[in-house]
Amino acid sequence: MARRRNDVPDDLGRRQSTIKDVAELAGVSLSTVSRVVAGNYPVARSTRLRVQRAIEQLNYVANTHARVLGGGPTRTVGFIVNDVRGPAFAAAVHGVEQEAARRGHICLVATTDGDPARELAAIQLMREQRAAAVFLIGGATDDAAYRARMADIARSLDAAGSRLVLCGRPALGKDIPATAVEYDNEGGAYALTSFLVGRGHRRILYVGGDPAFTTTAGRLAGFRRAMGDLGCPVDESLFELGTNFTRESGYERVSARLGGARLSSARLGGARLGGARLGGARLGGARDFTAIFAETDVIAGGAMAAVFDAGLTVPEDVSLVGYDDIPLAADLRPGLTTVRVPYEELGRAAVRAALDRPAVRSEQHQTLGTYVVIRQSADGPSQA
Repeated sequence: MARRRNDVPDDLGRRQSTIKDVAELAGVSLSTVSRVVAGNYPVARSTRLRVQRAIEQLNYVANTHARVLGGGPTRTVGFIVNDVRGPAFAAAVHGVEQEAARRGHICLVATTDGDPARELAAIQLMREQRAAAVFLIGGATDDAAYRARMADIARSLDAAGSRLVLCGRPALGKDIPATAVEYDNEGGAYALTSFLVGRGHRRILYVGGDPAFTTTAGRLAGFRRAMGDLGCPVDESLFELGTNFTRESGYERVSARLGGARLSSARLGGARLGGARLGGARLGGARDFTAIFAETDVIAGGAMAAVFDAGLTVPEDVSLVGYDDIPLAADLRPGLTTVRVPYEELGRAAVRAALDRPAVRSEQHQTLGTYVVIRQSADGPSQA
């Protein structure tokens, strides 16, 4: 016997309702139900209300996978990051998630631990899920192979109606259908280096990552350019590169540099004095730098601990600056002079650019500003 409109299927209590159940209960076609659920096609008000009542009565939940197979939008965005634990990355991810949620989009998250193969796999998965945009957050190793791979990905996503968004990475070029929202990485380093030179420092120890990595490359370029513009010779022996952006790496690199300045607990009678003074003289021996430029605030935190453990003080013996202005920077004692990067706004701006973009298949490129935040960790060179 045929079921009349508004008759609930007899077996519904034993299974999940389907779009077919909704169509039969509302007396409409499957395509009409799909249009009402997706909200992407005009439907007569009376018909829409009838479908919505059927959905409520059946407690129907739209099958997102089925909508993907049918070519409908899923209102999702995906973001891919090396490691969500990093404070700077976390702020950018938060900006993406908040702005996407405000626009009614759900976020898919993937981490790569810096593995290009995992990154490609995550991008492919998000493409299959028909994400409206795929965000790659954080730096990358910028070489010809990387640019060719990203260009192929951008074109593939564009063909699927999606968008590749580089958040905190350089743009790929005007002919590539991708969105790039970055910050003035080099300019921030230039300003911070100029600040140290203006305080009288000429021998500055630079502690950072791999020069092939875009984040490091930009900050190194700003540092070198400022030193050259201000007439300060660059001593290649004062570069500690290749760190992994952790507190431990900052501590280890600076501790090794201050090895000759370290006082053993035996020489101090077992007392732990940190940055104290003994008999009016500063603890610690000779060193070949008066200031440290730490490429991130996290590295700076380790560097500061190393200075203290060598029996020196900040900024009296060694001035110290960082980069990013994560919450740690203000909590360190002394407070850390650093460069402010608007990471959360970076994420929000990337979502706005990707989802509000005009119907053009070309590059979008936006750069946000950075500036120096002056606290107590940097002063003039020690005269001792």
